[in-house]
Amino acid sequence: MIETFDIQGLVLITPRIFADNRGCFFESFNQKLFNEQIGQVVTFVQDNISVSKKNVIRGIHFQAPPYAQGKLVRVLKGKAIDIAVDIRKNSPTYGKHISVEISEYNNKMLWIPEGFAHGFVALEENTLFSYKCTNYYNSASEGAILWNDTQLNIDWKVKSPILSEKDKISQKFNTFVSPF
Repeated sequence: MIETFDIQGLVLITPRIFADNRGCFFESFNQKLFNEQIGQVVTFVQDNISVSKKNVIRGIHFQAPPYAQGKLVRVLKGKAIDIAVDIRKNSPTYGKHISVEISEYNNKMLWIPEGFAHGFVALEENTLFSYKCTNYYNSASEGAILWNDTQLNIDWKVKSPILSEKDKISQKFNTFVSPF
């Protein structure tokens, strides 16, 4: 099943799960079906995993062209609130975001195409987060927007987040110049 949002390009995918008294089975990724669901041909070149303590916020990050990345994200263990911010200059939803809960319990995956900044907060200890990326990581093209920017007004659902030094000092949205 797929769900779309008011922000064009983002797609939430829920796999069909077959459960019985032994447990469950589901197809976690199918390239052909994925391409059909999002309406374009996508090639993934890199898979990343992060493990986060409860209340860790990672983001809001992006990679600028020509190293921009589309990402298919999911939680393999634990639970997270996932955030995608539209940073496409000519988009009618520029500066808007979506927030979805993804977890090992609902098995949902979020497709975040190029032109979005991305972040998440771990809601459980040792949340195991998976990213399938359409481009290779390039540190020189990495960018970040301040996680608690008042203009974005994101509800992270945590009172005392744990942040990297980089994420504490990221750029405010009102001074941000989008490369997209």
